[in-house]
Amino acid sequence: MTIIAERPARTVRAHATSDLMSRSRRLVRGPADQPGWARPALLALLVATAALYLWGLSASGWANEFYAAAVQAGTQDWKALLFGSLDSGNAITVDKPPAAMWVMGLSGRLFGFSSFSMLAPQALLGVGSVALVYAAVKRWRGPGAGLLAGAVLAATPVAALMFRFNNPDALLVFLLVLAAYCTVRATENGSGRWLALAGSAVGFAFLTKMMQAFLVVPALGLVFLVAAPITFWRRIARLLIACVAMIVSGGWFVALVSLWPSDSRPYIGGSTDNSLLELALGYNGLGRVVGGSGNMSGGGGGGAGFGGGTGIARLFGDSMGTEISWLLPAALIGLVAGLWFTRRAPRTDRIRASLLLWGSWLLVTGVVFSYMQGIVHPYYTVALAPAIAALVGVAVRELWRGRNYLPARLALGAMLAGTGIWSFILLDRTPDWYPAMRWVIVVATIVIASILVVGAHQLGKFTVAVAIAGLLFGIGGTAAYAIETAAQPHTGSVPSSGPNAGGMGAPDGMGVPAGLGGLGGATADNADLEALLEETDTRWAAATIGAMSASSLELSTGTAIIAIGGFSGSDNSPTLEQFKAYVADHNISYFVADNGGMGGGPGGGSGASAEIKAWVEANFTAITVGGSTVYDLTGA
Repeated sequence: MTIIAERPARTVRAHATSDLMSRSRRLVRGPADQPGWARPALLALLVATAALYLWGLSASGWANEFYAAAVQAGTQDWKALLFGSLDSGNAITVDKPPAAMWVMGLSGRLFGFSSFSMLAPQALLGVGSVALVYAAVKRWRGPGAGLLAGAVLAATPVAALMFRFNNPDALLVFLLVLAAYCTVRATENGSGRWLALAGSAVGFAFLTKMMQAFLVVPALGLVFLVAAPITFWRRIARLLIACVAMIVSGGWFVALVSLWPSDSRPYIGGSTDNSLLELALGYNGLGRVVGGSGNMSGGGGGGAGFGGGTGIARLFGDSMGTEISWLLPAALIGLVAGLWFTRRAPRTDRIRASLLLWGSWLLVTGVVFSYMQGIVHPYYTVALAPAIAALVGVAVRELWRGRNYLPARLALGAMLAGTGIWSFILLDRTPDWYPAMRWVIVVATIVIASILVVGAHQLGKFTVAVAIAGLLFGIGGTAAYAIETAAQPHTGSVPSSGPNAGGMGAPDGMGVPAGLGGLGGATADNADLEALLEETDTRWAAATIGAMSASSLELSTGTAIIAIGGFSGSDNSPTLEQFKAYVADHNISYFVADNGGMGGGPGGGSGASAEIKAWVEANFTAITVGGSTVYDLTGA
């Protein structure tokens, strides 16, 4: 009886094992209608991307200390996490909305606050962005184009930089690529649901980096308006619904901040009137484009860390060129060629729809970045990386398919040769870094491009070898730069990619008041001051002018520090009367007037910051703690 009863159980287990193995094979093999190599190649790409972005991730320490301090505060206090406060006492927020802080802060709460728990979500967002670019391109142009697009994105230096850093740009890019993928799905059959999801993704991207999220909206709207296979007025109606979804998904937090009593939440850093909407429209909105609104000299006249001079050549210049432009010439050539070859295609043609989506993204965002008069940093260009990657993937695939046609071969050859020549120029900007590489790349790409133009349609058994060689040498320069970028630690507020490029602060006159010194990445230690602050039990252990000194102290002590004046020391928070009330209520233990090198020292600030500093100096006695000038406020 026992033997007879066991047989069915063994049969069930055998069937379960067989079913599990079958599912595993389908997971690796992919859908039956896709080539057998597609899914394994995708998995290999994602694993390689994860290795590139996660390996040695903690070498950058706290990366940008300004955002790291906010992440730490979010792990200590839920209200700080909700509002993106710079300190757990909730005096002031960072100068961006808090969505990126939510992701990193929740990771810190789950796994404990550390450099790795803060940066790992950023790297995973990079892997997710590569997967979404692949998925979006593949749906319309096949797995080959999707794989190339994903590989180009992963191998873009500024992507390797920002997906290993704690600025908001990683989440911004992920959400914008998600919006593009949803738009692709919506355009296939005119789906209002998918288009609303695209609008929602853009709305949450607004809660990541405000107005920059809207730069892709023209591209998303254009492709649906042109290519969705439904009537014109239905397209218009569904676009309006998507706009409503975008406003709701981004506006709920603006409404929350507006309705929340201002005396029970932190001051909105970077704003002039404690308003998140004003911050969006001013400092982080039109101020970035036309200057002013706290942007000071900004990018219009800034140096390398601020984009260089304005103009169409900015994306190719010394500041931004090596970050993003390696395949930009190829993407532009492919866009023009693709639009020309599809000029007579039906309205819903998916080749042209792909070009419209990614080409509009590239052109609108690229032109805005090129002519911004306010603060613009080279790493902002990571927002261009998905569009460049997708255009290269689509164009190469379609031109290769049309290689029997001489104009297609000429365009393909121009893309490859142009990439090789431009890679030579970019690599020549770091002449001591593998100097032979630029010569190998330029010679190889020109030779292969010549072969493609003359005989791409007659290569026979050498077709695959030539195609692979063209791809490897075409992305060789950008891939090498990206690997070198991932191998370097990066700190500060203005990180850059490439050999020996870690991070930098802002020079005086470049968007921050003189006296603030380096922005983040502080390395000086003051053990005596840290021990003093760690012994406090007040709401804030100390106050100091400017966020950089405050951030360094918060991270080294785990305590809450008031950053008087916010990021640059010029915000009207706290006012002198508020600060006096904090001192009278014994909410602050110390005022650190000179941080002895930690964060560069606060300087005098301006407005309320200068008034507070003068009041403290007039009413309290200075002491020196480990080289720092400190005022004890506990006896007030």
